[in-house]
Amino acid sequence: MNQRFYSLDVFRGATVCLMILVNNPGNWSHIYPPLDHAEWHGLTPTDLVFPFFLFAVGNALSFVMPRLQAGGDRVFWKKIIIRSLLIYLIGLFLTWWPFVRWTGDHLSFRPWVDPKNPESGVRILGVLARIAICYFFASIIIYYSKLRGAFYIGLLLLLLYWALCFLLGDYTMTGWFGNKVDRAVLGVAHMYKGEGIPFDPEGIMSTMSAIVEVIFGYLVGDYIQKKGKNFEMLSGLFVAGVAMILTGFCWDMVFPINKKIWTSSYTVYTTGLAIITIATMIYLIEFKNVKGWMSRFFDVFGKNALFVFALSAFLPKTLALIRIPDHLKDGKMVYINPWNALYQKLLVRIPGDPRIGSLLYAICVIILMWAICYWMDKKKIYVKV
Repeated sequence: MNQRFYSLDVFRGATVCLMILVNNPGNWSHIYPPLDHAEWHGLTPTDLVFPFFLFAVGNALSFVMPRLQAGGDRVFWKKIIIRSLLIYLIGLFLTWWPFVRWTGDHLSFRPWVDPKNPESGVRILGVLARIAICYFFASIIIYYSKLRGAFYIGLLLLLLYWALCFLLGDYTMTGWFGNKVDRAVLGVAHMYKGEGIPFDPEGIMSTMSAIVEVIFGYLVGDYIQKKGKNFEMLSGLFVAGVAMILTGFCWDMVFPINKKIWTSSYTVYTTGLAIITIATMIYLIEFKNVKGWMSRFFDVFGKNALFVFALSAFLPKTLALIRIPDHLKDGKMVYINPWNALYQKLLVRIPGDPRIGSLLYAICVIILMWAICYWMDKKKIYVKV
């Protein structure tokens, strides 16, 4: 990315860093509230990470789209189809990986659908799948509708999703209309089960609103480039950010801010916060030239964003296959693996609040991922999807 907009690299890197932090606690039962998702309505800092990343995807797209438009339809379709498929397939691979699991004392194949339990199978959607789908449709909307058209289509999608949620169900997990769509299209076997019932937080219908997050990110990126580095651009960002925050907050009164069904108010509110965050970074980094260790730390993540996020999911699952006998409990052997050994043998023993050791472990994971990205940056290795 152009050095003039170094702050946008830092924004993307900080977002990826936070994604790794919240996805890798030492123990999921010991998490500080800000590092956990809101139970349903409302949001925590963790609920900002995914929309910020989609916003960054749109932001980066604004730097690429002029080349795609200059190349014509053939270049455009080839680029977005290949990239979308790669991101989706990487996500599906990571969901299914490592294809085997420990069953007692032996490894067994993890089937697409469990023949012994037809409601258990490999999840089809997920974080990377949503990124791929949002990137694909947002790119098409922007390419063919241009800026003004993309803005109005984005608004239409937000209003349409609100109408569907209101008319076809309610705003509860069991009553949300998207559940029926996911069950019919995906099948219960391929839905997320972490909420106690088959419910997919990256489901089909909620993607409608998430696509708009990418569109808004694109519009902001295009605005920054066209206005250039001046206080008029910066003032415009702050005004737009505050306006969207207030709009999202007001909309929340009738259409609650909710990450798990990605409500329209959630898209508008988080976009406003993303704009304010980027504007602040631009002011500090581009205007005040504040480029200390923190900006360099996050910048390294930003240069290999998708790669390091995928790696942070791949390594734990791979190393979990290695079982090291640790101790007997109730006559049964308890195993640890190289990935969680640091937490199980050291950090879990830190006195006081058990959340301290869990958080320190997540920080250790970040340091490891940063070291890998730092080495790659020094070697000029950049994995582009």
